[in-house]
Amino acid sequence: MKHVFLFDPKAFYSQQWKMDAIIDTIGQYFRTQEMVDFSVQFSRYRRNAIVIIQEEAEKAKPGDIVRIYAVGGEEIFFDCLNTVALFPNMQLATIPYGDTDDFLKIFGGEKADGFKDVKTLINSDALPTDIIRWGVNYALSSCSIGMNTAVSKKIKELKSNLNMNSFAVFSKLLSFFSNIILAFNKKYAAKKYNVVIDNIEYSGNYSFIHIANSPYFNGKRTGVSHASPVDGLLDIALIKASNPIKTLFSIRKYCAGKRPKNCIFVQGKRITVHSSDQMWMQMDNEYIQDTNINLNVVNHAIQFVVPEGLSYPIGELSAL
Repeated sequence: MKHVFLFDPKAFYSQQWKMDAIIDTIGQYFRTQEMVDFSVQFSRYRRNAIVIIQEEAEKAKPGDIVRIYAVGGEEIFFDCLNTVALFPNMQLATIPYGDTDDFLKIFGGEKADGFKDVKTLINSDALPTDIIRWGVNYALSSCSIGMNTAVSKKIKELKSNLNMNSFAVFSKLLSFFSNIILAFNKKYAAKKYNVVIDNIEYSGNYSFIHIANSPYFNGKRTGVSHASPVDGLLDIALIKASNPIKTLFSIRKYCAGKRPKNCIFVQGKRITVHSSDQMWMQMDNEYIQDTNINLNVVNHAIQFVVPEGLSYPIGELSAL
């Protein structure tokens, strides 16, 4: 097996010592092993990881499994996922140093901390895992469209312009006021969408559409609390448009792990969403604009490395 550790230096901000400590741990471990193939690489800009992984795959011995460790936040993880999904003999691991790390929350509580134990992760096995595909793009946790996506985009832009202390204060204020403002804006809170799920039409005016492969979105457990990345299905929530106050309460309830009464819940393998004008879509922590999207689940598409003793919770099936 070839081990490739891909670091995103930006994820460590001014904490260079923390990144150096991880690199030292990696070096110390592999120096005690025999005939081990490993490398440490750095992604200097977005999508740089894609090129690095392709080069490392070419260097691997024929038939070898190449295990990619995404070290950092959601950006480096997204780039690694979107490359690993293209190769049959690759595994994906993450050593998380991001803000939310939504997907890992599926394992519950402090168990996700085991992903930061480098030695344990190196010796762990991988689980077959579903992913979401849209064209050449892949997501592991979820895709979303509508109000919450617009607010998340504004918060991400704020983060890039502030230091961490200022961001912690202003992000909460921005989220609060943005939700109120957007709830009164029909462009976001009552947009007309043409929606087809497994050849059944669900078109209508919605404030939020959540297409989930796991239960968490922006650090919170959502109303699709039993979404599972191993059942070959997408858990889809369509929150109907309403008056601004009801819209705010519905989305707040959904982001507290419950389903509001104006929420349509469906499980399916494929969903198409069309709008007459541009809509923001959030794939994990990436933001994309388009008028038409066609998403589908790819069952057991990747091998995701999980510390020993952890497994995915089993999702609940609902009739379509």
